[in-house]
Amino acid sequence: MALLIRSGTLVTAAETFQADILVEGGKIAQIGPHLTAPADAEVVDASGMLVLPGGVDAHVHLDLPMFGTVSSDDHYTGMKAAAFGGTTTVIDFISQDRSPLLANVAALKAKAEAKAAVDYSFHMNITRLDAQVEAEIPSLVEEGITSIKVFTAYNQRLRLQDGEIFRVMRIAGQHGILTMLHAENGDVIDILVAEALAAGHTAPEWHAHTRPAWGAVEAVLRGAALATQAQAPLYVVHMNVAGEVDQLEYARQSGLPVMGETCPQYLFFNESHLSRPDGAKWICSPPMRLAEDNERLWEGLENRILQVVATDHCPFFYDGSRPIQYEGQPVAIPGKELGAGDFTKIPNGLPGVGDRMPVMWTAGVGSGRLTPNEFVALTCTNPAKIFGMYPQKGTLMPGADADIALWDPQRKVRYGVAMAHHRTDYNLYEGWELTGYPVKVFLRGQLIVDEGRWNGQPGMGRFVRRQPFAGMM
Repeated sequence: MALLIRSGTLVTAAETFQADILVEGGKIAQIGPHLTAPADAEVVDASGMLVLPGGVDAHVHLDLPMFGTVSSDDHYTGMKAAAFGGTTTVIDFISQDRSPLLANVAALKAKAEAKAAVDYSFHMNITRLDAQVEAEIPSLVEEGITSIKVFTAYNQRLRLQDGEIFRVMRIAGQHGILTMLHAENGDVIDILVAEALAAGHTAPEWHAHTRPAWGAVEAVLRGAALATQAQAPLYVVHMNVAGEVDQLEYARQSGLPVMGETCPQYLFFNESHLSRPDGAKWICSPPMRLAEDNERLWEGLENRILQVVATDHCPFFYDGSRPIQYEGQPVAIPGKELGAGDFTKIPNGLPGVGDRMPVMWTAGVGSGRLTPNEFVALTCTNPAKIFGMYPQKGTLMPGADADIALWDPQRKVRYGVAMAHHRTDYNLYEGWELTGYPVKVFLRGQLIVDEGRWNGQPGMGRFVRRQPFAGMM
């Protein structure tokens, strides 16, 4: 059945204008004033509403094993939460658990496809390198996976050495694959963690104290230098420190092929939250920093030094010994209580995929720090372009998937765990007053969120085959 969204104000990364949208076969068929729809078309009156592309969250972790438990959102619950926040496409990460590489791809696809509630794709982690892996990396492109992630932290688990990262980047660059970098200094972290535990420092704030900001700063510059020497593009994930923004600005001004992402938690919270009695709620890696880091990250968004706002969504229960109700059933999953008395055992990660767009709209657009067009660029269009989904995703134009969020700019809500729909027992933004909220969300023309009601189903999300890297933003 066709769908006509009538009389809304369309907001793209470049334009704001009033028009109708005609959807046929899950795609945007026409955009223009006073469109005529087939007689049996469903008509939605969007008068007074903004019409935005569905959001693209380029950084989520769903059903991720960690510290003897698993992140509490899977590929249904996390994607459902994404939809309630206006996000209709997410990109998860494939762990390199087995050989060959494509066996890992098949395993995560098998896990995700029956549950997926919105559209999705994958990045491939490269955490072990040998000649066989090097030979297999180009085969990812044939699977529609055109990005890989490397780490300068997590020694003996995820980290590659600099020479290995250089080798990976060079292969990636030759095949249109974008390298993503987790930038911290794993050697320094290991030393400081051992010293902190030996001295009896086990409270949550020591998670931040043992992961110094300077380790991230130097790792960003090191990554940029490696990428330039490898003649390959680089995307730095979850930037959380003022100095990282400085290094990214320097690199880009110098013509180096580097882009950067930050996450909402690094714009609003700092180390003081880790010192609260419930500080474990804010444990993630990299950690919260200082208020001046929050401000410099905002400047990075305003001045277009940073290209993307993602979430690094990876939720755990605050107290997994106490069940919550989720879709009418009790659910309890071991969580951050596992690290009571030892910060190194607190699962690293936060809920966020459903929060990103509503919180950023109020704090960014509502404050005047971002225009509506810049908001769409950061949360929808830029990630779609960078990760090879554009123009299928991330925009409103004929031929694009009809992923659409009807946004009421006047809607006031008191936000928190109930509205967020993550499968966990807390929300970082509990009690926040938000102005501007998605009221209807369409996935390929299907209404999946309708005024707070869930119409979606597990398995309706589709895997998005992505194109090779198309160029710097």
